[in-house]
Amino acid sequence: MGGTQFNGLALVHELVRQGHDVTIVNRGRTEAPLPDRLNRLYADRTDHDQMRDVLGGLEFDAVYDISGYHPDDVALMMELFEGRTGRYVFASSTVVYAASDHLPITEDHPVERGAPQIEYGANKLLCEDALMAAHAERGFPATVVYFSMVYGPRNIIPDREQRMFARLEAGRPVMVPGDGTTVSQVGHVDDQARALAALLDASATLGRRYNLTGKGFQTDLGYVATTAAHLGVDPDVRSIPADVMDALWDGEVEISVDSGSRQNIDIRTSDEARRRQQSVRHRFKFASVVPRLAPNIHRWNRNVVFGIDALKRDTGWEPEHDLASMVAQTHAWHHETGGREFDWSYEDELLKMI
Repeated sequence: MGGTQFNGLALVHELVRQGHDVTIVNRGRTEAPLPDRLNRLYADRTDHDQMRDVLGGLEFDAVYDISGYHPDDVALMMELFEGRTGRYVFASSTVVYAASDHLPITEDHPVERGAPQIEYGANKLLCEDALMAAHAERGFPATVVYFSMVYGPRNIIPDREQRMFARLEAGRPVMVPGDGTTVSQVGHVDDQARALAALLDASATLGRRYNLTGKGFQTDLGYVATTAAHLGVDPDVRSIPADVMDALWDGEVEISVDSGSRQNIDIRTSDEARRRQQSVRHRFKFASVVPRLAPNIHRWNRNVVFGIDALKRDTGWEPEHDLASMVAQTHAWHHETGGREFDWSYEDELLKMI
């Protein structure tokens, strides 16, 4: 399901490379460099009657659901493929986990279903609930995979590595929170495609959830330094003082954009609900400055690292890329495609603050 963007596209290429007979199902609206040897069906997954017409009665050894975001998506897929597939792999996200100071975060860690969670994460949890209940009750062959901060060519979130490339190429300052020692983790899209493919021959993975990310982790300063080293530039690193980060994170200071695209800084003294709402909005905007996973849950200076030993043990998969090789391969694609333009006005106002 999907198959034309980022994670799904990488998986399609990996499965075809391994010699599998691959069918993709989507609306057909996204241009993508698809392999020649491919079966393609067209359906809008939100149109359940159309999905039944296109997929009803078909059988597959495995179904990879890369584009499911709502419980209705999963309910329909179980209706269509109950008894018609040997494996159903659902792509979820590590944004469902609660915050933790005990690392790495493994699959038995508590999830966040409370106020900090956003609609995306809450829906992913409801999808997983339905799948695991179906597996327990009637053996529906579900596996849930938690993706985390995927890195690579064609990333559909350009504010991550692509913005960093453009920032360094333009000689702009690179802002890092606090002393720059907060630890995070990324995983390469091709490594993750190989991991998903490895699930095909791993019966022990049925009825389980797995973290899927890279083998290493780095500080904010390490992320910047590794990227800058590959580009051959000396980064102009600027620290955002911890007290400023706290004020920004807690909504005491907000950098907002008015209708004329001017930036301004407002000190808010409104009620707690409004302050909380604007702080969450700012956190997601700030994640374009230095990538942050689930800023609604993990504070700016919280280290976030996930364990992948369970997936390695049950499939034999091993990630190949480290951060340096991720940067080299992805920057080559960025350079070949001409990059893209970014709006730097938010960062300009943040620079004025510090």
